[in-house]
Amino acid sequence: MSSIIIDEISARDDRLECSIRSSAALERFFTDEPFRTSYDVSIADVPEGVLAIPVLAQVCPVAWANGADVYVDEVDATFARALEDVQASLCEMYDFLEGGTLYARRTIEPEPEPGDESGLLFTGGVDSTCSYVRHRDESPTLISVRGWTITPDAADDEKWAALRERVSGFAADHGCETAFVESNMLSVLDHPMLLAHYKRYVDGGWYSSVGHGLGLLGLCAPMAYARGMTDLYVAATHWDGIDLEWGSRPDIDEHVRWTGTACHHDAYGLTRQERLDVIADYVRNEDPDLELQTCNDRMDGNCGECEKCYRTAVGLRLSDLEPPAHGYPFSDADYRDLRRSLERGDWVLGQDERHMWADIRERARETEPVSPAERTFFEWLDGVDLDELVSSSEPPLTHRLFWVGARNTPNSVYSAVYPAWRTAKAGLQIVRSNR
Repeated sequence: MSSIIIDEISARDDRLECSIRSSAALERFFTDEPFRTSYDVSIADVPEGVLAIPVLAQVCPVAWANGADVYVDEVDATFARALEDVQASLCEMYDFLEGGTLYARRTIEPEPEPGDESGLLFTGGVDSTCSYVRHRDESPTLISVRGWTITPDAADDEKWAALRERVSGFAADHGCETAFVESNMLSVLDHPMLLAHYKRYVDGGWYSSVGHGLGLLGLCAPMAYARGMTDLYVAATHWDGIDLEWGSRPDIDEHVRWTGTACHHDAYGLTRQERLDVIADYVRNEDPDLELQTCNDRMDGNCGECEKCYRTAVGLRLSDLEPPAHGYPFSDADYRDLRRSLERGDWVLGQDERHMWADIRERARETEPVSPAERTFFEWLDGVDLDELVSSSEPPLTHRLFWVGARNTPNSVYSAVYPAWRTAKAGLQIVRSNR
């Protein structure tokens, strides 16, 4: 039976570290790095069973994909039950997941200090900003994570600094605290190899399609325990009526919990355009200078040229806001460029983007265009086959051949050429975040 072993868990002040060992059949899915996470609060007094949650949240989906068991010395009993519920949801969603069992020498039920703080995973995008607006009376701690779309690599230092500065500024302006979490959770996993094996089953990358709901929430557990955080919100990407296979959904996130903290998948009852309506009402009534940050390419502003920038700018117009006033250099002339890029398949689009453009189309049908250029674009959007736009945006053939080759490469050979895989890793990772 394949297995993954978590051991040597240690917490020194604000830093968590542990090692991951796996049986030979699973070695290709892990690198040689120990798992590390740092917080901006001391976790020295957090019980080991809670300290185990961040790494378990990352490795358990990999175990379930291979029918493997996971072993750990100590685990929080509430989280152990949560893992059973999350596993059931993911296995129901994906046929390729086989499941597995968590074995712990000890399960604990600690008694944290009473608290009434709430937290919100926050990037400043449409979804997380809508969740802030919905829960602003709670003054939630705004939590930002480095390790997924912003990697721990030195090349991403500027992006992380820009995100920290922007979130800190937002928090200061709105009377909130911040929490910054840094982890190597994805460089511990061999993401190219996970893609090589499972990309054929999922719409996006491994983490976006399978792991990020449990992974990001679980990463916050020691910090939430130390701060007395009773509620933790993660903004919904999709909405009720969209049944997509995705790593963050109500039937996953609402199950995640540990002693003292319940997690919530927020605003699932609102479409993306309706979330922009919530933000627009807030802008008009309370915060006229609010800026959003959704760019796929930048963290220090919006490029105005990627698919998500265009999509957000059009959505802002449909909510009767001017995009340039809220972070997007958009004008009527951009409608032509947007249409051309969609028709040419310039971006790799998935089913989630298809639903978001369908949402925009429905709102556009109810909205009077404000210019001839907008009318022309909306008329084109009304008649275009969105499925064709998605199907014409497949990953490059070289990437698909790369995945097939990795899937069929013996582990000994793969290990010998691993540095080359690492070099190509950035090109192979397909991740989406709409928060």
